[in-house]
Amino acid sequence: MEKFTIYKGTSVPLMNDNIDTDQIIPKQFLKAIDKKGFGKNLFFEWRYLDDHYSENPDFILNNPAYRKASILVSGDNFGSGSSREHAAWALADFGFRAVIAGSFSDIFYNNALKNGLLPIRQPREVLEKLANLTSTTALTIDLGHQLIVVGDEVFPFEIDGTWKHKLMHGLDDISVTLAYETDITAYEQKMPAYR
Repeated sequence: MEKFTIYKGTSVPLMNDNIDTDQIIPKQFLKAIDKKGFGKNLFFEWRYLDDHYSENPDFILNNPAYRKASILVSGDNFGSGSSREHAAWALADFGFRAVIAGSFSDIFYNNALKNGLLPIRQPREVLEKLANLTSTTALTIDLGHQLIVVGDEVFPFEIDGTWKHKLMHGLDDISVTLAYETDITAYEQKMPAYR
């Protein structure tokens, strides 16, 4: 997993509340398990017209000014609905490194962290400030100091210490387990062999 320490990027506002996982990545696209290739179908029903191929010019992710945005700013209850991890995969595969929202569903929040996508909770007044930034205004997310910095404004955020450590060191669950490989091997060698 890619380390997340200090990240600088531009944002795109999608200020709906209750964006659920089916809106993020519809169920018909959940046919792969390798975490790649989902970004092209992110927000499929909103990004494409009825022919399913032509981009909807009214959807903000299709606006050329926001095509390089890597920080999504949204409303409350982001990622509600099903437990599909593909929603976090789709956002990451599209190029997002962080989602800043009023709140998240618990399962989506954990899925995002497990996949190196930083979910940040902020109050409505901060979200509205961030949603009004221009498409070229850079935000800096300093995970070590738990701060979002925009020009002279600084917005602190909370994150569990264990998740913060994993993100800053690029550790997923497998790499955490492998850190104990020597101990695991030593334990297994002490076990009797059954035949």
